[in-house]
Amino acid sequence: MRRIALLVCLTGAPLLCTESFPTSKGVLQLTPIQHASLMIQAGGKIMYIDPAQGSYDGRPQADYILITDIHGDHMAPAIVAKLKKPGAVILAPQAVAAQVPGCTVIANGQTARLGDFVVEAIPMYNLAPAADGTLYHPKGRGNGYILTYGGKRFYFSGDTQGTPEMKALRDIDVAFVCMNLPFTMTPQEAAEAVRAFHPAIVYPYHYRGSDLNAFAKALEGTGIDVRLRDWYPKP
Repeated sequence: MRRIALLVCLTGAPLLCTESFPTSKGVLQLTPIQHASLMIQAGGKIMYIDPAQGSYDGRPQADYILITDIHGDHMAPAIVAKLKKPGAVILAPQAVAAQVPGCTVIANGQTARLGDFVVEAIPMYNLAPAADGTLYHPKGRGNGYILTYGGKRFYFSGDTQGTPEMKALRDIDVAFVCMNLPFTMTPQEAAEAVRAFHPAIVYPYHYRGSDLNAFAKALEGTGIDVRLRDWYPKP
């Protein structure tokens, strides 16, 4: 499949690497911030996904914000309040809306349009409790998202294991897939799920402490473009 991104890294700041993706509506730029937090710029609009970790000083305010779940590495009400423009649209599941003022609720399986963006809410959950018996992400509470812009489809997994819904995804151009125990899945489990839905490009994110090389090795020979980036700033 085609390669559709151009990497532009800002000198001296390895975390702040902007990936540019051509679409039928112009270039979409995506900037990792930290862990599961990122910024999207396209069509003169600014969107943040899970603005919760990293620095937001000097960043542009948001037209749109997507939040996946209630945990502190995804949901930070004070940061959302700082970033949102007057009239900004915040899409989030009901559990988030109960804690972040001004959200528009979107549930698993629902679709919303934000200007030129189409947002689909995808189930994200654990298939079984962790070893200590904790079910960190019950089915129906949080959302992964597929974002479509100018004919390109971007998938952001949120916190999940390799669910049947993830494995059934199709026509994903760019995927951002989590991996970290005990909360989500191993690199090998993540790679198995990615093999099933076969995006053109995949970026591991939300991976603190995971072996990215194991993930990349498990996808060798698939034709999937595996892109390893540093989502964690050095102190």
